[in-house]
Amino acid sequence: MHTQGRFSPATAEQAHERYDDLGPTAQTAVREAATAMEFEKDEYDERVTSEVVERVRNALFASELEVRVGDREEFDDWLADHPDYESHVIGNENVDRVAWHAAPFADTVAAATFANRERAAVETLRRQAFGRIYRDLF
Repeated sequence: MHTQGRFSPATAEQAHERYDDLGPTAQTAVREAATAMEFEKDEYDERVTSEVVERVRNALFASELEVRVGDREEFDDWLADHPDYESHVIGNENVDRVAWHAAPFADTVAAATFANRERAAVETLRRQAFGRIYRDLF
């Protein structure tokens, strides 16, 4: 088993703090992308909305989430050690590998199964975890 990412908030407050901290980074990323696409001021004002910046902030937050990657047995052992957690697993139950993200403050774990494409599974899981666990917090 190994871990990817570095952010696993123990509390909803920690999640809020990190999300708030990412606001300026999201604004800068959007501004730089718009500059690279050579948006004129009017086009920038029309197309770069608060929703665009919010989506970038969501993606930045999700991309930092800590994800554990292991085989099915390791995931099942983790679940057995955390019986109070609600589990949401996407993918095929007959696949040997699992990526998962746990949110202690929500007693929830989101997981994605995969066979070969670990990177794709991790990124899919991060989007799923954000949508299922964090979106309503923000």
